[in-house]
Amino acid sequence: MRDLLPSLLSSLAAGRPVAYCRLVETRGSTPQKAGAAMLVFSDGSQAGTLGGGCVEAEVKRRALAVLADGRAEIIPFQLNSDYGWDDGLICGGRMQVLVDPLRALADAVYFETLARRSATDAATCEAIVFDAEKSQLMPTATYLLDDAGNVLAARHASLPAPSQIVDQLPNLSTRPRPAAVAGVAYLPNLPRCRLLIVGGGHVGQAVGDLAADLDFDVWVVDDRAEYVSAERFPKAERRLSGEIAPLLKNIEITPDTYCLIVTRGHNHDEEALYYLVDRGARYVGMIGSKRKIKLIFDDLEAEGISSQALAKVYAPVGLEIGSQTVPEIAVSILAELVAHRNCGGVIPGRSEPSVV
Repeated sequence: MRDLLPSLLSSLAAGRPVAYCRLVETRGSTPQKAGAAMLVFSDGSQAGTLGGGCVEAEVKRRALAVLADGRAEIIPFQLNSDYGWDDGLICGGRMQVLVDPLRALADAVYFETLARRSATDAATCEAIVFDAEKSQLMPTATYLLDDAGNVLAARHASLPAPSQIVDQLPNLSTRPRPAAVAGVAYLPNLPRCRLLIVGGGHVGQAVGDLAADLDFDVWVVDDRAEYVSAERFPKAERRLSGEIAPLLKNIEITPDTYCLIVTRGHNHDEEALYYLVDRGARYVGMIGSKRKIKLIFDDLEAEGISSQALAKVYAPVGLEIGSQTVPEIAVSILAELVAHRNCGGVIPGRSEPSVV
């Protein structure tokens, strides 16, 4: 949704009606999961996707009707032969979609609040009522809440929010996934995680390029200025060059920071790990052979780094997919990072972080 907000707000500012379509609940196999969003404009154009195929075409058709009518709807879809035969998308699942018509500048208030919060990387959660029987609430009522349960904005609903809405709010600090509870969809809008890449060589460059498309804010560090250039890392938020030790010693590490050490040599890897291993990052990973990693760990223990801190390092980094080329190595690393981020720190096929 974050990427669609500028288009939504600019359309309303220009007096161009738009239907906000949000996938609020899914069951079984569906082309997109809860939280996916699409904008449908009055001329039939769109931004975003709910998965394509006949379902998306039907949502678009219904969205245009809702725009004309002016009343928000929750629209259910059963993905059987009615929606997918022509496209080979007979998933067998179920989807429920909120279609909310936005026709006046006043409709922008909710989304302006969401945009402001997103710009500051503050976590929020949308609570959308989709089932009247289960919730005993009015469908389409939508609340925007912060991590403390305060209602920041609402649509199709009066304030304050019912206690059950607040009581069921997930803990946003744990980066929860979208969930439906008692007829209410909870759709978190979470800060993007930062990926700090130490080493701007071939692997670092390949990871940085893909990571930006996977919703990481990329920072890259190298002691060689030419290796952190805008040409090599056009999608990076920050590119830092200089001596590794003072840079890493003073760089900001947050609980949402992922650290990846992929420098050009043993000594640089060891130096980087020394300054990152126990700084409170969400994840620290390092490339290299098991032998090299053991040598580095032994050296760092001799320098006073605890074995408990080293045991949390993912090394060698990356899922085992038989990688042979630089792009394949980058894919294996990013698969691990995405799994760690999206699955609450659990990486399928990997039970322990380190080799020691």
